[in-house]
Amino acid sequence: MTFNLETAAHPENLKRIVIEPVTRVEGHGKVTLLLDEDNRVHQARFHIVEFRGFEKFVQGRPFWEVPVLVQRLCGICPVSHNLAACKAMDMIIGATVPAAADKLRRLMHMGQILQSHALHFFHLSAPDLLFGFDAAVGKRNIAGLAAAYPDIARQGVALRRYGQEVIRLTSGKRVHGTGVIPGGMNKNLSHDECDYLLKEIDQIIAWSQAAVELIKAIYCERPDFHDSFGSYRSSFMSLVRADGALDLYHGGLRARDEHGQTIFDHVDYTHYWDYIHEEVKSWSYMKFPFIRAHGREQGWYRVGPLARINNCDFIPTQRADAERKIFKEFGGGSATQATLAYHWARMIEMLHAAEAIQELLHDPDLQSDDLVSSGERQLRGVGVIEAPRGTLIHHYRINEDEQIVRANLIVATTHNNQAMNEAVRQVALQYLDGQQITEGLLNHVEVAIRAFDPCLSCATHALGKMPLEVELLDATGTLIQRLIKDSDGRHRA
Repeated sequence: MTFNLETAAHPENLKRIVIEPVTRVEGHGKVTLLLDEDNRVHQARFHIVEFRGFEKFVQGRPFWEVPVLVQRLCGICPVSHNLAACKAMDMIIGATVPAAADKLRRLMHMGQILQSHALHFFHLSAPDLLFGFDAAVGKRNIAGLAAAYPDIARQGVALRRYGQEVIRLTSGKRVHGTGVIPGGMNKNLSHDECDYLLKEIDQIIAWSQAAVELIKAIYCERPDFHDSFGSYRSSFMSLVRADGALDLYHGGLRARDEHGQTIFDHVDYTHYWDYIHEEVKSWSYMKFPFIRAHGREQGWYRVGPLARINNCDFIPTQRADAERKIFKEFGGGSATQATLAYHWARMIEMLHAAEAIQELLHDPDLQSDDLVSSGERQLRGVGVIEAPRGTLIHHYRINEDEQIVRANLIVATTHNNQAMNEAVRQVALQYLDGQQITEGLLNHVEVAIRAFDPCLSCATHALGKMPLEVELLDATGTLIQRLIKDSDGRHRA
């Protein structure tokens, strides 16, 4: 757990390679590499080039508007922001969410997990995994996948469509729904709607199981390669249920270090700042969180499917837990550290989501009219959920006029910021250092980033401390001038 290759000693003497944009991810980012005349890597950084701004957008708005507003952060994971914000608002209005509303929210969330994981695996990552990281760029895409593996491509589309149908029926719309409200839900699920979703669920579970088998076969075909690619050791953080089970909707925060030792466990997420601190660096719009007890250099960690599968004691659905045990055995019984193992863990979670949807659709509480509650008003609310990409924190303060006065969002991609940079550096050392640089080799760097399924449009937050770099190129692409504004406001050439 080091910061090697973060900052070169003499960058002015090095040549610069830029991967921009990073492809097949949500949002816009770039990678910069500084190399010497022998192509030795001296610096590798993953930059986010978007700015989020929602912490400012919501200030002054009535608190009950926020769950709808923050969904606009993302078109892929709006449900996650909607639910995290509503959980924070539940706290503000002092609500104990009725059982029926809780189950409807969980059903919606499982639909979100299913559709998001399917999108990432089949549409964004499978071309690399099935064709090879250095395959021809014209083939290594979703169109190439559909041509070479039509059945796999169709399954990916069908899985995502089904997840979106679950979201539509619980929230009113596939994207940016309005079903979740502070204190509960504004609609239940009818018997006909449940029956509609149940018609396909057996097939959805079968396809999810097939996806687990597919990634398992890919991984096990070259286990040494997949274990070593961009790998490093780190801590992990996630929510777990009170009994240690995987819980993607609610629970206490658990963090374990690279040796599997507990750093904290079942802690109350409404005081997350006692455990997590955010650092700002001059070269990125995105913050760098770390665990306070371990300090900034040793305290960074990973979140998301790999963290959740490593951290939980069991998965509360039969098929997914059986696959978790196989996954753990493959890793020697300890926490799997491989970057590419994210894909395997992600498919196990997709299978769990499909199983959980089936169980929930048979629950009669979904037809209950007891959907909303309230209590004693508070001025602060914190909501935490396990979004598809990892732990998502929404934190709000209101005034006596019920307006938002402060907001802080820590999304999964922000938690993974240092981890993604470390993966980039490891791959750069493994595959680019001292080599003739090719597009295929540069794609290896992108593969490492894609493993985390980053949502870059959600992730950036450093208002007032935003570095800026402007380059002027001539018609041949030669650099004429560069102007840099540092995070402290100073300018330099």
